[in-house]
Amino acid sequence: MPLLDRSRRKVLIAVAAAPLLLLRAGDGGAQPQRNVDTALILAVDVSNSVDARRYGLQTGGIADALEDPAVQAAILGGARGAIAISVILWADRPHLSVPWVRIASAADAKALAGRMRRLTRQGGEFTCVAQMMRFVADKITPQIPVKATRVVLDVSGDGQENCNPGLGPTAVRDDLIGLGLTINGLPILEGEQAATLAGWYRDNVIGGPGAFLQPAESFEDFGRAFRQKFVTEISALPTDRRQPSVRRSAQAQR
Repeated sequence: MPLLDRSRRKVLIAVAAAPLLLLRAGDGGAQPQRNVDTALILAVDVSNSVDARRYGLQTGGIADALEDPAVQAAILGGARGAIAISVILWADRPHLSVPWVRIASAADAKALAGRMRRLTRQGGEFTCVAQMMRFVADKITPQIPVKATRVVLDVSGDGQENCNPGLGPTAVRDDLIGLGLTINGLPILEGEQAATLAGWYRDNVIGGPGAFLQPAESFEDFGRAFRQKFVTEISALPTDRRQPSVRRSAQAQR
């Protein structure tokens, strides 16, 4: 094996073993103009409880946030002046509905907003949280086409895991944290699980550096909650320190 190939192989092995705080698809470092402050994965619940109206409130809420001048200022106000976004619609199975898009201008944000409003729904019956997070670990994070200071998975939904996976969401969550991701949650507190959903998200979904919950009181409240959470995520603002660390909670249960 040529010396160059051996050196390159060592680098790839080292990267695979290290936290994914800095990610780049391909074999070389990202050019400075392609770097981003945050690589944000939006995972949107489209299970059986989400009808057409509720789906529209979610995708429309994301679009409205992207068109908001204050949100655009937050997107462009970081050290690199850009973020990257991908969108997963998930239920029985996750679907990468919007591959990675780099947002580096108000025009970029508006273009993605238009795309969100036209996004075709991928339907499903069950709420397979663990399967969605495994998809993120195996298929999404390795393909980020830019270098990111922070990688964030943003999970929104109105229900708990009901797919009886072999490996539960807590274990997969911990795997993602080990890769260097932060996982934030937007539980939608509407329906029969409203009283317990925020606690379930806290114990089973969120984790990593600065992780936090931003509940929506209903699907109608999704737009407000998403905008607030989005600005916090992309600005890396301090979150409520009263929320317990998922790592500490998980250790206490063992």
